[in-house]
Amino acid sequence: MTSKTSNDKDIIEYLLYAERDVHEVIKITDEYPGLTIDQAYELQDGLLSRRIKENNTKKVGIKLGLTSKAKQEMMGVNDAIYGYLHADMLAHEWEPINRNELIHPKIEPEIAFFIGEDIIGENITEEDILRATKYVAPALEVIDSRYKDFRFTLVDVVADNCSSAKFVVGSKLTLPDAVDLGNIGMVMSKNGQVQQTGSSAAVLGHPLKAMVWAANQLGAKGKGFKNGDIVLSGAMSEAITLESGDTVVADFDSLGAVTVSCV
Repeated sequence: MTSKTSNDKDIIEYLLYAERDVHEVIKITDEYPGLTIDQAYELQDGLLSRRIKENNTKKVGIKLGLTSKAKQEMMGVNDAIYGYLHADMLAHEWEPINRNELIHPKIEPEIAFFIGEDIIGENITEEDILRATKYVAPALEVIDSRYKDFRFTLVDVVADNCSSAKFVVGSKLTLPDAVDLGNIGMVMSKNGQVQQTGSSAAVLGHPLKAMVWAANQLGAKGKGFKNGDIVLSGAMSEAITLESGDTVVADFDSLGAVTVSCV
């Protein structure tokens, strides 16, 4: 990007319009191949600032992406990524998601961390995360890339707020030290048929490792997890498609189940 003001605004408007108008677009690196990951996070910040104003919403948490080694190898990267969750992204088990509001949604199972105190710094440990976590719960995240055919580079997906669209958190809240967070099995079914099985060990070997990575990345920018945040720690299996008429259930060992329907 040569001119930060014009090109940044153009890209942000391009991505915002795709979400508003519910249509896929060509990935931004096709026109701006020189974009760096740092610039992508700057674009993400600008996109989210605009989105908060336009949708009259607010930040309620953070989501982690590319937390499986398999996905990182597929993308040719060594790090996870993060994006933000807004209040208007929070869906409910009792209220179906409207498929017409989404482009080409997929859904994946995650463990949600409810943060009970601010975590800001660059030397955050697993113990710090555990101490600051009030509860963990089963969750489903609906990802919905704006990009054509769900294809993108690392820079593209970061600028696109890591494909964040909707998320649902189960009603059972569990104390984080009451379960073995690194060894939680999960079965995800769609319309009564098993689609995916997975384990929390798929999330960088342990969800706490992913949480530590994110906290320290944010800390390097003077940011962090805030009291009241919900943090989605990363997908425990491959995502599956979500269409009108679908009901998806993810059942987690020790944590209970979470359900989402789509109309």
